[in-house]
Amino acid sequence: MRLLVTGGAGYIGSVVAAQLIAAGHDVTVLDNLSTGHADAVPPGATLVVGDLRGKAAEVLAGGIDAVLHFAARSLVGESVANPALYWDNNLGGSLALLEAMRATQVRSIVFSSTASTYGEPESVPIDEGAPTRPTSPYGASKLAVDTALAEYARLFGFGAISLRYFNVAGAHRMAGASGEAETWLGERHTVETHLVPNILRIASENSGSVSIFGDDYPTADGSCVRDYLHVTDLAAAHLLAIDACRSGQHTIYNLGSGTGYSNFEVLGACREVTGLEIPAKVVGRRAGDPAVLIASSERIGRDLGWKPECGLRDMVADAWACGYR
Repeated sequence: MRLLVTGGAGYIGSVVAAQLIAAGHDVTVLDNLSTGHADAVPPGATLVVGDLRGKAAEVLAGGIDAVLHFAARSLVGESVANPALYWDNNLGGSLALLEAMRATQVRSIVFSSTASTYGEPESVPIDEGAPTRPTSPYGASKLAVDTALAEYARLFGFGAISLRYFNVAGAHRMAGASGEAETWLGERHTVETHLVPNILRIASENSGSVSIFGDDYPTADGSCVRDYLHVTDLAAAHLLAIDACRSGQHTIYNLGSGTGYSNFEVLGACREVTGLEIPAKVVGRRAGDPAVLIASSERIGRDLGWKPECGLRDMVADAWACGYR
């Protein structure tokens, strides 16, 4: 298939692009490089630098069978400080893409949605029928795109799948060409908000300490529990989803391990992998942090046969090998 990956120079988009190429697909990456990196685009993919509004129609007109859409801003705090940026970029850019797809008769799309659409859940594990009550403009803008996809499926015959991620970690290893070293695709955010890379950064720099936000939650060790998923498992779900798009249907799938890990367990895995006694301190809870967030991925397992293969130690080990030592 001839596939367009928007945001394919970013963390998750680049790993998905690499897996698509390995599976034999013809991949074009469209990315404005505002947060992505040109050298993260995997060999074999064609990179087009530009925005969705300016370049999507041109690329689609060149002959594309389906779209995997990752291009978005994704910092919750930034979205609260500047909501207009998120509505304009995440929703406005996505609508421009959908209109370009409609004009060029491209009807299949897999969308990178988020568990942030659920907000604070009433119960766990969270399934796709849970109420959607996002607590940030970031989550609200992603939910709005989900709604738009449902309408484009109903009105224009699009086949759309939204994949709602929980916490993604790890890195993807690509074998080098003959005589060349292997390369890694991992997290390279200017502003890093994710726990695993932040712990590993402290380990690699031998400076600072990890902040554990609260140790008095109603969990086994008192710290928050979150659902973590290896980025390669996440990417594999996209390959299944692109083949499962059906005209006139919009389907939502949660992606998670179904098993949560506490903040202390993540810290312990990082200490084990690195062999370092990474310093940590307990600080006050963050406002709005639920005690437990765990996904139910039964629907995608039942419908598409997807299940995660990697555990927490795999995620930490690959992230450490990628760029922290």
